[in-house]
Amino acid sequence: MYSPSDFRKGLKIEFKGEPYSIVDYQHVKPGKGGAFIRTKIKNMITGRVLDETFRNQDKLGRPDLEQKNMQYLYRDQDGYCFMDNETYEQVILTEDQIKDYLGYLHENLTVDVVYFNGKPVGLELPTTVNLTVLETEPNVKGDTASGGSKPAKMETGLVVQVPFFIAEGDLLKIDTRSGEYLERVKD
Repeated sequence: MYSPSDFRKGLKIEFKGEPYSIVDYQHVKPGKGGAFIRTKIKNMITGRVLDETFRNQDKLGRPDLEQKNMQYLYRDQDGYCFMDNETYEQVILTEDQIKDYLGYLHENLTVDVVYFNGKPVGLELPTTVNLTVLETEPNVKGDTASGGSKPAKMETGLVVQVPFFIAEGDLLKIDTRSGEYLERVKD
């Protein structure tokens, strides 16, 4: 069981019999009355985001979640296809289930598919992914590694702020938690 004092971004809780992920939370101490926690929670099955308030004495369960290591294969009209690396079983996730992760998803990426009561409901990405720069402004002589940034569109459509020395075709390490550029990957 969780109490609201355990809340952090990304924590999975069971609320009204369904799995939710905490998107954001804020501890509130009004001048009068007891403290409470104001949260934004996302339903892992439907994708709906709710604003909920919890008191410190509330208790929330842990959802019955299971993670399977899978590889992203392709996208078709039905959704996004993932394959279990051990059994070769394939599962399809809809765009609604994984829309927050689409900017990081490229073919052959290994992710954890999250199951609730035996049904796939979402993804857990690795902390970083390597993506190729598809388009960005050209380098200008004299630009240095420090002191500014420019937008770069990655192979997945994700737009990231990068240093001026980054060029089209460069392979970059991107943090999936924040969407920030970390470093250029050497070949």
